[in-house]
Amino acid sequence: MTDFQAIADRVEIEALRGEFTDAAMMRDRARMAALFTDDGALRMPDIPVDLVGREEIIAGGERLQAQWDFFVQNSHPGTIQLDGDTAAGRTYMQEIARTKDGRQGQNFAIYHDRYQRTGDGWKFAERVYEIRYLDTSPLAGTAPTSKPAGEPTSKPASEPAGEPAEAPADAFTEAVPEAVLERTAAALRANNFTVEILDDVAAARARVEELIPAGASVFTGASETLRLSGIDADINAGGRYDAVKSRTLTMDRATSSREIWGLIASPDVIVGSVAAVTETGSLVVASASGAQVPGYAGGAGRAIWVVGAQKVVPDLSTALRRVEEHCLPLESVRAQAAYGRPSVVNRVLILNGELEPGRGTVLLLREAIGF
Repeated sequence: MTDFQAIADRVEIEALRGEFTDAAMMRDRARMAALFTDDGALRMPDIPVDLVGREEIIAGGERLQAQWDFFVQNSHPGTIQLDGDTAAGRTYMQEIARTKDGRQGQNFAIYHDRYQRTGDGWKFAERVYEIRYLDTSPLAGTAPTSKPAGEPTSKPASEPAGEPAEAPADAFTEAVPEAVLERTAAALRANNFTVEILDDVAAARARVEELIPAGASVFTGASETLRLSGIDADINAGGRYDAVKSRTLTMDRATSSREIWGLIASPDVIVGSVAAVTETGSLVVASASGAQVPGYAGGAGRAIWVVGAQKVVPDLSTALRRVEEHCLPLESVRAQAAYGRPSVVNRVLILNGELEPGRGTVLLLREAIGF
């Protein structure tokens, strides 16, 4: 390879990286996907997102970008190491964003890249996104309101200010104050739930082990809260319990589906989380498959829900809005990466109370965890 060829390759790769940022800012998913090889991968473990192939990159970009109120991405040149028809490199990123559900902040990140020379020029073979710094403090600025051409973007100084702007939607991500937790716990207790307020996931993890006797049959509902806290692994891989989920994974779903449903519907104990808990004392569960619904509703001998403080909302209408506007988009990203398809809300279960005292236990945490 001549020195001139190496210079040309570096210029083309830099242009490729610039095209990626421009496509992201312009929300041009098809153009972004075309920057990758046919089997190229865009991986963002911190999100988490793992998109392989151009179709997944287009679909994944649509899901992510649909959540934005605004998004600004700046890329800074990093390194490029050429090796014939392949290359490796890093791109340094600074981004600020606010989503429609109120999440916001800025970050500094790195794209770890692999490049491939093709008949159409250099393409990304893989981009792996690593966040190095994250600040979720409220942003001082905002996105300008779109106006028709020629119309001013702000009112003249002489024009009355008028009504204040509508307050932003609930963020659904911040832990509620202690007073709200206490009020919610009191309402749940009035509805016959057993409630404990715990400091963090470590306390919840220890408490779950105390609440479930060794050898009990236990089913865990699909839950980021359980996964992130380690409770899911404790139950399904720890060997202390008769783990229903682990057992059913070894069964043939085509020939044993009714037996599988019987096992998951009536274990000794079901453990999971909820999409929302209301200050009036109701639990709201959303599900695509409905696997956890029978056990939560009464099939299991006991139910334990581990609930982060960001899931507390004022009422049922806000709880249902949290399901649609906050939980579903996040779960769809996870489901796409895990199963190759987005999630849906096929079933909603609202638990307004327990008939049998002591059956349902809610472990309310003072910290946020999960969706």
